[in-house]
Amino acid sequence: MKLLIVLAFVAVVAARPEDDYNRYENFDVDEVINNKRLFKAYVDCLQGVGKCTPEGHDLKESLPDGIQNSCGKCSEKLKVLVAKVIVAAQEQYPEDWEKINKQYNPVGEHDEKMKEFLKKYKP
Repeated sequence: MKLLIVLAFVAVVAARPEDDYNRYENFDVDEVINNKRLFKAYVDCLQGVGKCTPEGHDLKESLPDGIQNSCGKCSEKLKVLVAKVIVAAQEQYPEDWEKINKQYNPVGEHDEKMKEFLKKYKP
């Protein structure tokens, strides 16, 4: 299994001080998941081909650390949200998932950690 936008979410929080990234616990992930245009905008931001919102910018900066550490700095609530986004990305936006995964996990070195993360936190 591979990584993606939720990794996008993993990113939003992972590299930030706890006080800073906990603010994303109430982020409306359903709005992003259920809006193809909005989802695509986040993908474009992460790939460096589109403009980033402040949240997208935070995500882009935090994603590498979040992937590497399996959202280690995230609260339990945020880990569930991240898992929700990852699963939705894999199921609803597989082509976008592949693009992001190839960019942030090119040789698949974090695949096993992602499987374990999803097994534990998938809603």
